[in-house]
Amino acid sequence: MKISAQEEYGLRCLVQLANLKEGESLTLPQIADREGISVANAGKLMWLLNKAGFVHSTRGTKGGYSLARPAVDIRLSEIIKVLDEDVMEKHCGSYTGVLDSCVHSGDCGIRPVLIGLHEIVENALSQITLAQLVGKEQSVNEMFHQIQGIHRTLEPQRV
Repeated sequence: MKISAQEEYGLRCLVQLANLKEGESLTLPQIADREGISVANAGKLMWLLNKAGFVHSTRGTKGGYSLARPAVDIRLSEIIKVLDEDVMEKHCGSYTGVLDSCVHSGDCGIRPVLIGLHEIVENALSQITLAQLVGKEQSVNEMFHQIQGIHRTLEPQRV
């Protein structure tokens, strides 16, 4: 499974907002600075997330972005659907070789496996809320491994 830059940065921006106290907000430059991305990229992400109803924007000098719903009510599967370009829909059209369409478009043994893996990932993501991503890496890692069917241990990154 590949996570796109849009998915990664979109999730990171939402985690920034989930870390805020009630009534607080972040401006676009603050979000961009905290995540090390351009203001233009942050603006595109926040526009998508606002349009999808995940964030609320307030104009003015005291304005900024905040979550539109409590972080405990936002599932990762919802977020990824908004930020993802639905790779599974386009998969068979992406690997056609030199032809206009895949030679296996009528009967393919690979397609059910890829679709099944996609469903497993989507199911796991639907069990994780944005609120569960707030905290230290070790506590998030422990929570993650309590989800049924996930057993790999994440090794902490050394900096």
